[in-house]
Amino acid sequence: SVPLLQAARKSNSLNLLELSEAELEEQFVRGDGPGGQATNKTNNCVVLKHIPSGIVVKCHQTRSVEKNRKIAREILQEKVDLFYKGEDSDVFKEKKASEKQKQEKKRRAKENLERKKLFKEMQQLEKE
Repeated sequence: SVPLLQAARKSNSLNLLELSEAELEEQFVRGDGPGGQATNKTNNCVVLKHIPSGIVVKCHQTRSVEKNRKIAREILQEKVDLFYKGEDSDVFKEKKASEKQKQEKKRRAKENLERKKLFKEMQQLEKE
């Protein structure tokens, strides 16, 4: 099974729980990772905490603080939705569906590979 909170940020669902700004605690910190001076001297990494559930999200995907704030809220909204709804969440259902598609694609690719091997073997036998 999929760990619930790891399924977040994989959907475009509109049926998510709403977050109120009063429930959120926001901080701006220095980001980490590659980027040199652009990352090391600016506080554009957003840390967002949902106080009732205790879920914390850290977002440093862009240089823009505003974009990071928006992305962090989207991720947090999905994680909070998963936290409260569990397997009934649209985010979870979408993740399960995409995993199923991925497995089906792998299965088909494996079958095609087997068919190709058999075809090559048949060609070798015909040449001999």
